[in-house]
Amino acid sequence: MAFVRFTRTGLEASGEGAGQRLLAFVDSVLRGAGQVMFQENSYTGLLFIIGIAWNSLLFAGAAVLGTVVSTITARVLGADRALIRAGMFGFNGALVGIALLYFLEPNALTWACVVLAAACSTIMMAALMALLDAWKMPALTAPFVFTSLCFFLATARFGRLQSTDLLPTAGLPEAVSVEGVVTASTVADGLFNGIGQVFFQGSVVTGVVFAAGLLVASRIACVAALAGSLAGLLVAWGMGAAEPAIRAGAYGFNSVLTAIALAGVFLAPTGMGVAYALLGAIATPFVVAAAAAALEPLGMPALTLPFVLVTWLFLFASRVFPTLRPAGAPAPTPE
Repeated sequence: MAFVRFTRTGLEASGEGAGQRLLAFVDSVLRGAGQVMFQENSYTGLLFIIGIAWNSLLFAGAAVLGTVVSTITARVLGADRALIRAGMFGFNGALVGIALLYFLEPNALTWACVVLAAACSTIMMAALMALLDAWKMPALTAPFVFTSLCFFLATARFGRLQSTDLLPTAGLPEAVSVEGVVTASTVADGLFNGIGQVFFQGSVVTGVVFAAGLLVASRIACVAALAGSLAGLLVAWGMGAAEPAIRAGAYGFNSVLTAIALAGVFLAPTGMGVAYALLGAIATPFVVAAAAAALEPLGMPALTLPFVLVTWLFLFASRVFPTLRPAGAPAPTPE
């Protein structure tokens, strides 16, 4: 029996008709966008795309194209239908699509590279899933990071791939001095820009829409995102980062992802679990600064590599600490 209905997390379509299959695919694509911040929710994904479009139709188109291509690639290659349906092969494609249009000149060749890179992100995702399965660790956004950096490095040898002035200038890291005065306006802008920058969007309105999208799916995720962005901002301020970078959310978006991942997605949001997630969010800006300095000689951006490294580290360590337990695991019964 064929039917289409709305559920708490999105659209449910049953049946073999072309209409049902198309609606199910669209729902998978939207869930893929939502999975960028760990939300298997097509309403969240739709709000994320709307938030991107508010700031840039170009990036919205790149996100949709990347998600569509990476999802189709997974389907053609016969990946697990449940994982495809949950958007697990779409979110890295979404980020790859935006990153290439953000750091490379948006010409026809770059759009072709978006298609290729999105397809390759699915291959990378599958490879990392197989590799990390032995340790029961998630791939996170590592496929996006590795795929994007490969294309950015290739610009040094491919004369028709032109980078924008947003790629860092290659050179040895130099010491910086405190720049600008942090005000209440800096904190307010930086708080929501930190959420928006998960998708490379420097827009307060976009950050607010993203927060609303998280709230639709999970109050815990929304609070974690705000707390993570604030933690990254305050640490950067306390350590003397430049005010424009703090306002832009440059030190917040990796902490946003770390906080969401550790506070409910992979670890149970108990009191100790929340404190542990906050510690991870506080540590992340230091890794952001270190990764940026390490990659500067190559002229490469850190992207979400700091989030990946910190989250892997904290998840591995959590197995040694009995006060922490995986998300979904039953609470220990008192003896």
